[in-house]
Amino acid sequence: MTIISRFTRVLDSVRAAAVLSLAIALPFSGASTASAMNIQTIKSPGGIEAWLVEEHSVPLMALRFAFDGGSSQDPAGKEGVANFITAMMDEGAGDIQSAQFQERMEEIAMRMSWDDSKDSLYGSFETLTANRDQAIELLKLAVNKPRFDAEAAERIRGQLLANLMYSEKDPNKVAGEKWFETAFAGHPYGRRAAGTVETLKSITPQDLHDFHKRTFGRDNLKIVAVGDIDAATLGKLLDDVFGTLPAKADLAPVAKTAPVNGGNQQVIEMDVPQSVAVFGLGAMERKHPDFMTAFVVNHIIGGGGFSAKLMEEVREKRGLAYSVYTYLQPFQHASILSGSVATKNAAMGESLDIIRAELKKMAENGPAPEDLKAAKDYLTGSYALRFDTNAKIANQLLGLLQEGFGPDYVDKRNALVEAVTAEDAKRVAKGLLDADKLIVTVVGKPANVKSGAVVSAGGG
Repeated sequence: MTIISRFTRVLDSVRAAAVLSLAIALPFSGASTASAMNIQTIKSPGGIEAWLVEEHSVPLMALRFAFDGGSSQDPAGKEGVANFITAMMDEGAGDIQSAQFQERMEEIAMRMSWDDSKDSLYGSFETLTANRDQAIELLKLAVNKPRFDAEAAERIRGQLLANLMYSEKDPNKVAGEKWFETAFAGHPYGRRAAGTVETLKSITPQDLHDFHKRTFGRDNLKIVAVGDIDAATLGKLLDDVFGTLPAKADLAPVAKTAPVNGGNQQVIEMDVPQSVAVFGLGAMERKHPDFMTAFVVNHIIGGGGFSAKLMEEVREKRGLAYSVYTYLQPFQHASILSGSVATKNAAMGESLDIIRAELKKMAENGPAPEDLKAAKDYLTGSYALRFDTNAKIANQLLGLLQEGFGPDYVDKRNALVEAVTAEDAKRVAKGLLDADKLIVTVVGKPANVKSGAVVSAGGG
């Protein structure tokens, strides 16, 4: 290849990547509200189902898919396999080795990435329409025939070990890991998704092949496509990419669980000027009739940014912390309400006292009418912003598909928020926000904070 032709190819790649980046960021025309979308449920000739939102004004297709079976499927003693495999899925496939595979992706401005959670492995794929056939061939190889070469595995292992060493000095990550270890002791949710130095060193390419074989099946696969593709073309694509996977995955059973009975507080000493606390307790599952009410209550107490009660009391009134927040996290086998606060060591004890007091106050009294109205107005008004790009649409719809909802949920969602009454909010807050059951993990050198059982103070 001449210098001129090589330069031309690189220039074409840069131009294509720029177009792809612009296309991903462009607003979804016709979707000024979430309800404007036409979400189709399609089935390929081979029987693979997917959701599709067609958008032909931009020459881009975004594909999001997930296989049930994330880090909770890591074999005992091999913690970190799911995380390891997601870093290896673009490191060569079929007869294409790692460097060549990466080069081909770059040449056609194809984007492919992988991620893992406790319950799933996620694939993200984007391509320009002009390059779709070539990109799909690479995706097909990655899904069905990843190489997991020893040389690439050693390089990725080094990166994962370096990340792990860094994480062990990060109080935020240590606090989160220790919280899950405490809350879900003896359950796969309590194991470290990133693994440990010992488990990462023990993982072999064969372990990666075995995990891939067990978890990549058609029965545990969810798919969403958004963009410049029609139903017939997508159906053929699905069969081409996923049709030769095993009909059924071989997943290990994961038991339903809940956080341990709380009132537990532990301190992990770390020589840092600012302590970090992660706190939480059990919540209801995603499809529970009270979940949406809990979602609204959480927005009021800690999920609503500067309007949230914890932010108002801890930061705005007292200046104790830059940020404090809570969120609801439903997993497949458990659900939690979790939160975090970071503050100087001297202020952590007072900050936790205020958090417990505010939770107790909300549990006893429920939200004020004006706070409930403001939360509902914000949550309904901002919902459309989750669907203003192709990538956002694909991400949101994949989440709904995984949670077992139908396409009509998008149209129903705001009505569910509006239906939350003051009586509902007070009842759910009382059952959810039990400060005496709060599990707290603090990392740092906090003053006036000790490990052991804790009972909250009065609400004031």
